Amino acid sequence: MAAVRGLGQLPDDALVLLIGPSGAGKSAWAASHCEPGTVLSSDALRELVAGDAADQSASADAFKVLHVVARARARRGLFTVVDATNLTVSARRSLLRLAARAGRPAVAVVFEVSLERCLAQNAKRPDRRVPDEVIRKHHREMAAALERLSGEGYAAIEVLQDADIETD
Repeated sequence: MAAVRGLGQLPDDALVLLIGPSGAGKSAWAASHCEPGTVLSSDALRELVAGDAADQSASADAFKVLHVVARARARRGLFTVVDATNLTVSARRSLLRLAARAGRPAVAVVFEVSLERCLAQNAKRPDRRVPDEVIRKHHREMAAALERLSGEGYAAIEVLQDADIETD
């Protein structure tokens, strides 16, 4: 079992989906709670393929790379964390299928945090600020995602709220 600080033990071979709006603290949480080398970040992959983590036009290429690496890690039974919003059914479904095909459990770590927190954390970012209207849209999508998660086939669903997440 892999120890994830704050969550306890998760299967060593799990594919963990971080799910939450931009500004929820997913990347900071992953950096402080997960072992180096286990996190696949959509922002980092946009930086890799386009030279700019904020370049949304690079998302399709970044997610192709993310899926290739996640698939290889799942085949090898390696604990992997996908750091992306994962707010849409299609984004989650493709990762759930990837885990299932490799015979690995999928775990959802949900960032059910307040809109105010997301907006405030986004405003503190030195770079890569997301427009407020996008964060508001993500927050609405989060509510819809929460209603569906229990029926999507996760081995476990962990929900983190404002009080569960450290602040700077």
